[in-house]
This record gives sequence, structure tokens and C-alpha cells, in this order.
Amino acid sequence: MRESISTLWPYLWRYRRGLSLGLGALILKDAMAAVMPIILKYGVDTLTAGFRLAFILELAGLLIGVSLVKGIFQYWMRVIIIGISRDIEYDIRNDFFRKLVSLSQDFYARYRTGDIMARATNDLNAVRMMLGPGVMYWTETSITLVLALIVMLSTNVSMTLISLIPAPIVSVAVVLFGRQIHTRFEHIQSMFSDISSKVQENLAGVRIVRAYAQENAEVAQFEKLNREYIRENIGLAKIQGMFMPALQGLIGITFLLVLWAGGVRLLRHEISLGSFVMFNTYMGMLIWPMIALGWVVNLMQRGTASLKRINEMMRQPETVKAPEAPVDPAECSPEIVFDEVTVRFGDREALSEIKLRIREGETLAIVGHTGSGKTTLVNLIPRLFDPSQGSVELGGVDLRRFHPEKLRQLIGFIPQETFLFSATLAENIAWGAPGATREQIEWAADVAGLGPDIAVLAHGLDTTIGERGLTLSGGQKQRAAIARAILRDPRILILDDALASVDTITEERILRGLSAVMRDRTTILISHRVSTVRDADRIIVLDHGRIVEEGTHEGLQRQGGYYAELYQKQLLEEELEAI
Repeated sequence: MRESISTLWPYLWRYRRGLSLGLGALILKDAMAAVMPIILKYGVDTLTAGFRLAFILELAGLLIGVSLVKGIFQYWMRVIIIGISRDIEYDIRNDFFRKLVSLSQDFYARYRTGDIMARATNDLNAVRMMLGPGVMYWTETSITLVLALIVMLSTNVSMTLISLIPAPIVSVAVVLFGRQIHTRFEHIQSMFSDISSKVQENLAGVRIVRAYAQENAEVAQFEKLNREYIRENIGLAKIQGMFMPALQGLIGITFLLVLWAGGVRLLRHEISLGSFVMFNTYMGMLIWPMIALGWVVNLMQRGTASLKRINEMMRQPETVKAPEAPVDPAECSPEIVFDEVTVRFGDREALSEIKLRIREGETLAIVGHTGSGKTTLVNLIPRLFDPSQGSVELGGVDLRRFHPEKLRQLIGFIPQETFLFSATLAENIAWGAPGATREQIEWAADVAGLGPDIAVLAHGLDTTIGERGLTLSGGQKQRAAIARAILRDPRILILDDALASVDTITEERILRGLSAVMRDRTTILISHRVSTVRDADRIIVLDHGRIVEEGTHEGLQRQGGYYAELYQKQLLEEELEAI
């Protein structure tokens, strides 16, 4: 727990001045509250000696004045401390998001999106409640308790000791109930992550769910998760339901003991009536701290459980890091060299001892069966992950010597899985080049073969395409991704099976448009279609992570290997389609 809490110190230190002001207002507010029973003691003892209206008015005015000052300090205490807890929440959320976008693909293979979202929302709110109301009321109750005990001890030691008889029982109850609340809430947050993941997966895959008529099955699974989540929350509510009455019962016993002991001493004239009233007023002041103690323990246990889950994310290692003294990749030629590159994912070897040189301005095509390592190979170039052995170089410099962000600014990457944002088509195309003009966006769309599609859209380029490009076809989404990549004017262009969702006629039109773009750039094409790669300067064939064939289209045909078989098969398919 201490290790988890220690991660908050940098945030608390950042707002140390504001926290000092807030705690100062809190102390002064508690001091004003502690003064009021003393004023009551003085007033009761004075009035016992003789009634005077003027004194009552003076006493009332004094109490009202102290109450107003207390109210002012209480207002600023809440504004400052709760406000700072919101500022810290803002900072943690920004750091959390910054951490998420810096993590590599292996992290997202281990954690579900719904789980990450639950930590970024529900868990972060629990941490904020711990830092705001939790810290504020914990400090307030502690100071109130100390001030009240000091005055009570100075009034009558024996009565004070009697009032503290239930304290050990309260401490034991706080520890026992606190542990159970912490453990159960941690489990509840984990279940909330499962529910969030279930919702996210069904919303993202709504087409598949409907296509396979699995709506009822998915609803049944969600109901099961939801039922278990509710059952755990009811269990937590039962624990809290026992905790608060137990504390209130102990408070009631304490009051009975104090009234009995104080009444006896008052009848024996061992204490004055004013002292008796003051003592009971302080006991009344301690009711809220005793009740708040249970609430604060609940907040603290919830907060530490959630902080542990957030810290788990924040401590994830960044497998792709920027070097301490990065080299500027813009100064290097776009020649790419793979030097004995091996990539392992666990026990599986995706690439094995790859030696490859892609010359500046060359168009290299990569073909191979599914799972041969094509995507893994090109993912090394923008440093989406680093090789297990060997090195990838740009202009003779190891990619690990570049800052990943600077390196990626030189690359136009069109991955297999096209992702579009819930924005207009123009905003999606210009996403990687925010300063692009309207004319440049239209040019990129035309090169990618989107012109005819834009013409039939309701608002053209300004059409909102929905989440993940829901209103576009697979081919339209791929062409939008191509437009987005070439608009960046990259020095290196990577197309990872980017034409798989378009027909051969559209493919030919796109390749004609891209030919001028590719002429002065280092280009890497991945495709299962020979028609896409036949005009490349060089073609390599991957098989089980190794380069097994290399050459031009004509040269590979003559070798009679995988590429020649693929070409003959596709020629046959075209002839059958033409019949």
C-alpha cells in the first residue's frame, strides 16, 4: 500500500502551496470549532451566577461571529482541497493517456480495451475521491479529535478516559472492516473491467454479432457478468452496512458513559454546569469524526485499490524507447538495411536472420503465404517494436538511435487493419498532416482513387463517416488510409496489403496514381496479388520468416518457385472469371 501511495507524492508536491493554504484553512476552521464549546462553558457558568440580557446578546454575537469565521475557513478549505484533487485527477489522466500512447503492441495484446477504459475512468475517480474528500476529512477528523481531547483532558481527566474506552474496539473494527472493503473493492473493479470489455467488444463487433444472430447469447453473457457484479457490490454494501451501525453503536455507548460519569460529578459539585455542557458539546463534535472515520476508511481503501490498478498500467515497460542523445533521421538517406534480423514472440520465431537492403528510391514488393512474417518485417521500420537480434538501419544508422516520433514522421504507413476516426472524411485524410490545405486533401483523395466515391457522398469530403468509418465500405476505408499516408509527403511509403479490399480495376487506377508518388520515395509493397507487385523494382518471397526467393517479376517466374506458382494460379483465376 505504501508503495502505491508513494506514486502520488510528485503530484501532491506540485500543488504543495495550494495544499498548504487548504490545510491552513482547515486548521483554522477546526480551531474556531474548538473555541465554541469554551465560549458556551463561559456563558453557562456566567448565567448560572445571574441572568443578564446584555450578556446573552454579547454571547450570541460572539457565537455568531465565530460561526461566520468558521464558515469562511470551511468554504475555502473545501474549494482549495477539492479543487486541487480535481487538478491532480487532470494530471494523472493526462499522464495515464500519455503512457498508453507510448506503449508498444505487445502491451495491447495482453490488456483488453474495456479493462484499460475502466482504469482510466472508474479507478481514477476513486483515486480522486481519496485525494480530495478522503484526505480532507481524514485531516479534519484527526485535528478535531486532538483539539477536543486536549480541552477535555484539561477539564476532567477521568471523564476523558471514560470517553476513550470504546477507542480500542473502534480501531480493531476499522482495521478488520478496512481490509475486507479493500479486497472486495479491488475484486469489484476487476469485474467492472470485464463488463466494460464486454460492452466494448460487442459495440466494436456489432456487425459480426448480428451476422451470426448472437444477440441473445451476448445479452445472456452480459447479464451473467452484470449479476455477479451486482452480487459483489451488495456484499460490499453489507460490510459497509455493518461497519457504520457498529461505529454509531459505540458512539452511543460512549455518550451514555459520559452522561453518567459527568452527571455524577456535577451532582457532587466536582465540575461546573458550564464544564459539563462543554464536555458534552465536545462529545457531540466527536460524533462526526467517528462517523466520518468509517466513510474515510471506505474512501481510502477504495482509492488505494484503484491506485494499485492504475500503477500497474503506469509501470508497464516501454519496449520502444527514445535514446538519450537521438540522431535526426531527416539527415539520413532513406536506404533501409536489415542486418541479420531475428524477431521472436515468446517461443515463436517470426523472422529469422533476415539480410536485406532496400535502396533509396527503390520499390520493394514482399509476397508470401499468411503468417510468413511480411507484416512483422515492415513493422520494424517505424519501430513499432525492435528486433530480438540484429539491427535495422536507416542511412547506415541503427533505428534505435532515432527518436521513434521523429522517425515515424518520415514514414507513410498503411497497415492491414484500416482505422478511421469518427470525423469527416477530410479530417481523416488530413489527420497525419494537420496543416494540409483543401487542395492538397483533394489531390491525395484523387490519387487514392476516392474521387468518384466523394462525388456521391452527401457532403463530399465534409461527410461525417461515423465511428471506425462505419458508413464506408472496406475498399473506401483502405483508399482513405492511402490518401492519408501520401498526404504526409513521406520519404518512405509502406503499403501493407493496402489494396486487398478493392477490385482489380480500382487497384490498377490507384497504382497508376501512386506511380508518380512512389517514383522519388523508398516504397515497400506487401500484397497477395501479383498484379500489385509485378512492376516493383524487386520482389522478395518470405516463407516461415526467411527470404526464400528474390528478384524481378520475370526472374522469379523463371525460377519456378512460390512466386511462379502464385502467378500461374492467379492467371488461371482471371481466365475462369472471364468465362
